[in-house]
Amino acid sequence: MADIRIRGLRKSFGGMEIVHGIDLDVRNGEFLVVLGPSGCGKSTLLRLIAGLEEISDGEIAIGGRIVNRLEPRERGCAMVFQNYALYPHMTVADNIGYALKVAGVSKRERTERIARVAKTLELDELLERKPAALSGGQRQRVAMGRAIIREPSVFLFDEPLSNLDAKLRVQMRIEIKRLHQRLNATSIFVTHDQIEAMTLADRLVVMNGGRIEQVGAPADVYRRPSTHYVASFIGSPAMNFFDARVVTADRVAFGRDAALNLPRNGNLPPPGGAVILGVRPEDIQITHASGSDALPFDVEMIEELGAGRLLYGRLAETDCVVATPSAVAPSPNEVMFARIPPESVHVFNAETGFRIDAVD
Repeated sequence: MADIRIRGLRKSFGGMEIVHGIDLDVRNGEFLVVLGPSGCGKSTLLRLIAGLEEISDGEIAIGGRIVNRLEPRERGCAMVFQNYALYPHMTVADNIGYALKVAGVSKRERTERIARVAKTLELDELLERKPAALSGGQRQRVAMGRAIIREPSVFLFDEPLSNLDAKLRVQMRIEIKRLHQRLNATSIFVTHDQIEAMTLADRLVVMNGGRIEQVGAPADVYRRPSTHYVASFIGSPAMNFFDARVVTADRVAFGRDAALNLPRNGNLPPPGGAVILGVRPEDIQITHASGSDALPFDVEMIEELGAGRLLYGRLAETDCVVATPSAVAPSPNEVMFARIPPESVHVFNAETGFRIDAVD
């Protein structure tokens, strides 16, 4: 196992900077997930750590040793790729043990280590098969076995589940988490799938445009997104946003005639200033009855989820989605009423996108 320290990391391709001065610490034995959309630089970051790309500036240290000029094989990292990268003409056993064979490990020791890894990944009965005879999940387990057998200090996962169907993705997430708990190895997992990120991560790194937007425990990132971007990216369905203007130090107005009291104690911009209100679909309370603090909600479409429903419609002249329990059963085109609890509202600066927090 090893910790990873990254300082001022930059990467440019043909004069275009892709990674912009990243600072990041990965703890020994931690499972860190890097989350972001395609093109945000997350896979490039992983390849820079592995040594598959040369850094343009900055420093990477693994286990206290600066690795900037070390070859990939000298860094103590093992990488699991999206496309499995298995040798089609080799058996499962030969694929898993190939790195040991190249390293000159004796056949007896290779056989013993292959057997141990195969048992860990429940591949015992598949060792004589070739990749073409395996399912997608089995192939991914072979790819992980090939990484595990090297006994690396760091595991690097580059969107390893993106080629699997939905059911297999769930199964493999569980297997990867169990594997990490057994091995307790430092791991960095890159994905664009927020469900993978939320379920796997000890800590979560959200990237945008080659920069880190927020680092924290998954629940903290979900409950207290530091920027409008993070708030919009984390959560399914996504957070609802309302353009608003400040009326007083603790009151904002939005839509045609909607207003909300927020105990912000002076942290809001001056009256007339623009802010963005964010409310998660599950935090909006929906009812058939009107009230002094309720807003009309025009239901346009209903999505059944079994345990509940998603209601799509218009709230305060804004497209909005509300998550409700199955007991709430409106009809399409019905006008209901929504209450937004002030304590559940996230407020962001309309210019900078940064979160505005109340003064303690």
